[in-house]
Amino acid sequence: MNKEITALAGRMENLLYGEPWFGRPVFPLLEETDESKVFLKPGDTEHSLCELLWHMITWAEFTLKRVEKETETDQAAFEKRDWRPIDPGFHTWKKGVAELKSLHTQLVSRLREKEDSFLDEKVDYRTYDFRFLLNGLMEHNIYHLGQIAYLQKLLR
Repeated sequence: MNKEITALAGRMENLLYGEPWFGRPVFPLLEETDESKVFLKPGDTEHSLCELLWHMITWAEFTLKRVEKETETDQAAFEKRDWRPIDPGFHTWKKGVAELKSLHTQLVSRLREKEDSFLDEKVDYRTYDFRFLLNGLMEHNIYHLGQIAYLQKLLR
């Protein structure tokens, strides 16, 4: 049976593309970002829009790799890329949005193949289960989406 995991995947898709309760979904908001401002840092101390996006990518990829039970990329590899230095020639906004979409598309697809019992399994490199990880990823996306929306308004 996969009633819970199907609901969780649907909730994730709604957060990304649908009509979430909190406001604008992730991808429509990201796609309307003024790319000329994605590297700016308010007060030169905070994270830029691009840094926030690539941080979200790191943990979406971590989640996908854990769901896939991929063992080549360990926890330290993701922690090393978290808040990585941004190279404007490589870490473009369009590339980042496309990567985040791809990761979430793959993740939702993999989840739809699982049974609900998967949610109770322990996550590699962590002390918690997949239910906690997947809900945490959604909360993480909402948290940083709020920061991105606020920065977009500040940088107009």
